[in-house]
Amino acid sequence: MSRRFLVWRGLDEWRAEAASVELSPSGLLASGTQIGRDYRVDYWLDATGDGFVTRRLIVHATGPGGTRGLDLDRARMGDEVLDCDLAFSPLTNAMPVLRHGLHQRPGRVDFEMAWVDVPSLEVHRSGQRYEHVRPGVVRYVDRGTFAGFTAEIEFDDDGLATTYPGLAERAGSS
Repeated sequence: MSRRFLVWRGLDEWRAEAASVELSPSGLLASGTQIGRDYRVDYWLDATGDGFVTRRLIVHATGPGGTRGLDLDRARMGDEVLDCDLAFSPLTNAMPVLRHGLHQRPGRVDFEMAWVDVPSLEVHRSGQRYEHVRPGVVRYVDRGTFAGFTAEIEFDDDGLATTYPGLAERAGSS
């Protein structure tokens, strides 16, 4: 198991995210904080065991409308949904990419995600596609909440996003 500390900065607006990530061959455990112009989100993510499938996402948000929390587990996500997708977070793109090795080898897979809006923490079902473009680059295609949106996300050798065009880029890591 390796431990990484990652920092991303927003490209579309002022935003920062820092995460401590424990990565193993079959899972990811992370805690992090995302700060936007008018909100703060703290999260804990457990995507360990059965091939990077999200077991639980706990989120606390402070922003317009006050403070709220979300405890999203397998039962709330539904049988067809394997992953969460925390809005504006490049980290949560890792699970489907790592599960299928799409940052390293050809393939294209469609997923149903539990997309979590920030800072409201409302959960929406969202169809998404991930397609291998070349080593280290995976095309994301939104087929749900923001249908038609695409981005070619760059990943490091560990399968963690370095650049998500129009959204965020890695500002540091250790």
